[in-house]
Amino acid sequence: MLRLFRLNLLVAFLLTLSGVAAAEQKTPQSDVVIYGATPSGIAAAISAGRAGKSVLLIEPTARPGGLVTNGLTHPDFHCFEALTGAYKEFTGRVLAYYTEKYGADSPQVKTSLQGTHGEPKVNLLVYRQMLDEIPGVKLLTEYRLDQVDVGDDHQIRSITLHGPQDQPLTAVGKIFIDGSYEGDLMAAAGVPFAVGREAKSEYGESLAPAEADDCVQGYNFRLTFTDQPQNRVYPEKPEGYNREDFLPLLKLLESGKLTGAMHRMTNGHTTKAIYKVQDPNLPNGKFDINDMSRGVVRLSLPQINNAWPTGDPQTRDEIFAAHVRHNVGMLYFLQNDSEVPAEIQENAREFGLCRDEFVENDHLPVQLYVREARRMKGSQVFTQDYVSQAGDDVRARFAPDAIAMGDYGPNCHGADHEGPTIGGKHTGEFYQLAAPYQIPYGVITPQQHPNLLVPCAISSSHVGFCALRLEPIWASLGEAAGVAAAIAIDEEKGVQAVEPAAIRNQLHAAGAATIYVTDIPREHPDFVAVQWWGALGGLHGLQSIPADQYGKRGKHLRGQYYHAFPRHSAELDQPLDDSVKAAWLAIAAKNQISGEALSAAATRGDFIRSAYRIAHDGQ
Repeated sequence: MLRLFRLNLLVAFLLTLSGVAAAEQKTPQSDVVIYGATPSGIAAAISAGRAGKSVLLIEPTARPGGLVTNGLTHPDFHCFEALTGAYKEFTGRVLAYYTEKYGADSPQVKTSLQGTHGEPKVNLLVYRQMLDEIPGVKLLTEYRLDQVDVGDDHQIRSITLHGPQDQPLTAVGKIFIDGSYEGDLMAAAGVPFAVGREAKSEYGESLAPAEADDCVQGYNFRLTFTDQPQNRVYPEKPEGYNREDFLPLLKLLESGKLTGAMHRMTNGHTTKAIYKVQDPNLPNGKFDINDMSRGVVRLSLPQINNAWPTGDPQTRDEIFAAHVRHNVGMLYFLQNDSEVPAEIQENAREFGLCRDEFVENDHLPVQLYVREARRMKGSQVFTQDYVSQAGDDVRARFAPDAIAMGDYGPNCHGADHEGPTIGGKHTGEFYQLAAPYQIPYGVITPQQHPNLLVPCAISSSHVGFCALRLEPIWASLGEAAGVAAAIAIDEEKGVQAVEPAAIRNQLHAAGAATIYVTDIPREHPDFVAVQWWGALGGLHGLQSIPADQYGKRGKHLRGQYYHAFPRHSAELDQPLDDSVKAAWLAIAAKNQISGEALSAAATRGDFIRSAYRIAHDGQ
């Protein structure tokens, strides 16, 4: 009997363990499920989490943060007034890290450039801290998307993933957000998408090619280098290295078309070097390395990128490896090959990889810089027109349903390549000025799927995407997606039915701008009112400018950074002249806003504050 009793106890214990294991394997159910912990996906998770929603944030690699933690530490924006919302908070946290660790007057704080230029490991630390602060957000790494369960009503029911040991996991959510650069979740859900370039005739874009093709903008690694000997590691010969691939470099060096491996951008731009050492540099003697625009030899390889967007894991692994061989193998050749001239070899060996970065991956990033992949065919299409001048206005076209803004014009490092890899030439390259512009809500919403938002693989033309494909902008769109998801859940409606004005209200309250205003930062007491009025069109038409001056930036700071765009201020203390007053009264009337306070307003600030109070408080 005692033996039987013990046996029963053992069975009961094993059943209990089985129940615990089953509970641990239970399908996670969340309000919001996000695939892709890019800055866009992270911003979406944070804004949805702060709205009280449970969030499952899934990252297919072991390193959350997208390119911002994988080497893109010289971010693309032109003036600091354009940084807003979630990305502005992130850079503020990076600045606080350096201030606390090294002191407010330290070289590290100065070099971080207000926290915008953080080391990859610091950016990773800050992003992890931001996510850890929100109890409702759970981060899951090394889980890759396998399939998506979609109903006949286009509603996404669940997604199935595979973990690092190939274990399956099904995640159920109310709203799904695709934060991946490639739009993998969107595509698996059956959302229509585009890959490649539209013809000029499709949207009337001057930057588009004459004929459509399947070319996407070139990829490369954003390597992190150092010139500090104690932290410098020279790369080893990469797997598959073939010396013959790099022998054409010798002829270019002999001819003078190529004069060095490395070029510090503090010395101005050149086309005769390969590795662009970005200016400004990073704290602690580190540098963001990029493809040299219009260079004679490129790190980017648009000729092999086209298979990436829709490629299976094996295809992407092969393309990834090809970039390692090219980006790292070329550096190994220039640093070590006996036929490379001594002065060139010396120039190449001035820099190396960082001993304290990407320590788990031989000091190399785990993500490729995917500049462009799939682009959703959504409710609205962002084209070159959105970044173009409207009439003679100093501002870009007005977007009444805007939920984000940006200040970087269309920028393409090349979408195809003629001739040999070394010695040929990129084609489809362009860099165009633009004034700060607004981005409409419809670019992140599908046409049919009611519980999906896509803030990264956004609905745009190739040319339009080349303006939006920047981490600060993606973060703003992700933040808006998180807010929209929370509203859709609370109001029990599809994402397409969420009002952009409702999204803006929450964004403005959180300090996120949807229109560029130089003199009213997020901490200004009138920030919310001015952003609200700008969203109604009140800041358009205040200043005119000749077409040849459109997109002109302020005084140059350094690198690609400038003082604020001129004539984009609200000037709240300026007297309200008759023409502006008449235009503003018409806007107010159109939005059912009226009252004696509007007619009596003496300054722009008086009018905007009064209109805001009337609209929101009925006063």
